[in-house]
Amino acid sequence: MTVPLSILDLATIGPGQTAAESFAGSVAMAQLAEDRGYRRIWYAEHHNMSSIASSATSVLIAHVAAHTSSIRLGAGGVMLPNHSPLTIAEQFGTLETLHPGRIDLGLGRAPGSDQNTLRALRRDPMSADSFPQDVLELQGYLTGPTRIPGVEATPGKGTNVPLYILGSSLFGARLAAQLGLPYAFASHFAPAALQDAVATYRREFRPSAQLDTPHVIAGVNVIAADSASEAQAMFQATKRARVSLFFGNGRVFSDDEADMILDSPQGQHMAQMMKYSAVGTPDAVLTYLEEFTDHADADELIVAHQSTGTEARLRSVELLADAARLVRA
Repeated sequence: MTVPLSILDLATIGPGQTAAESFAGSVAMAQLAEDRGYRRIWYAEHHNMSSIASSATSVLIAHVAAHTSSIRLGAGGVMLPNHSPLTIAEQFGTLETLHPGRIDLGLGRAPGSDQNTLRALRRDPMSADSFPQDVLELQGYLTGPTRIPGVEATPGKGTNVPLYILGSSLFGARLAAQLGLPYAFASHFAPAALQDAVATYRREFRPSAQLDTPHVIAGVNVIAADSASEAQAMFQATKRARVSLFFGNGRVFSDDEADMILDSPQGQHMAQMMKYSAVGTPDAVLTYLEEFTDHADADELIVAHQSTGTEARLRSVELLADAARLVRA
């Protein structure tokens, strides 16, 4: 690979699994990724989703950090409208203090949940409108000076936890460019605006104290397996699981039912969310990722290993590392 590879771990709770088993899988993935030369692992904040266990993102990062020694760990991301900037500064300042030089903080403005869950989180639906101001307030707590006179983050102040702006539209691209921050595009599930957003970010980028030149991280799904047929079968299983997640309202569809929904307009739209997916043998996956890097004009790829079972995801992590000839830093 011509660019570094990182991992987005969705902390998936598979069929018949518990959250505790999901966390054990996340630790195993992080340990393997550290050993095999991936740059970083991020965890995304989601709420009220029965198949994703990364809702308390900073707590999961702390747990994984305690079981690894060098790989960078972070949020990909914290949905800032759900929190006060001071609270996030304290959480990630604590993480950086405990694990110096290993913590990233990616920030998004989507709620990461539906409207009922947003109310349960006690958040104002309009809070996303203040996202740019909240990012600056948070940055002040971590790097100084504080933007709220007399209020400091302890721990947090002076930790200089690096910030990343996450997005799937031109809004995030322009904000990241204006603030001189790295930009991570969620092309693994929202592919439509990838090239326009990256071009906008690079064109409008202004250097900052954190970053001299633009840095683009692009998300992409990966299923690497020992055979092409095995990879395709896992890809189909992944799409079927998404049908139950998005359309089941708590019900798990049979394979035939899921396939029928996938053939419908709604299912086709959902499948389009996974447009950027590298599926196949390690060499085929590597070829796809090299072409995708050029297509996305990316400086780094963050891959979501999408196999439905923990062992299959770990195998995918291992096969891609071998194909890409990653080397532990």
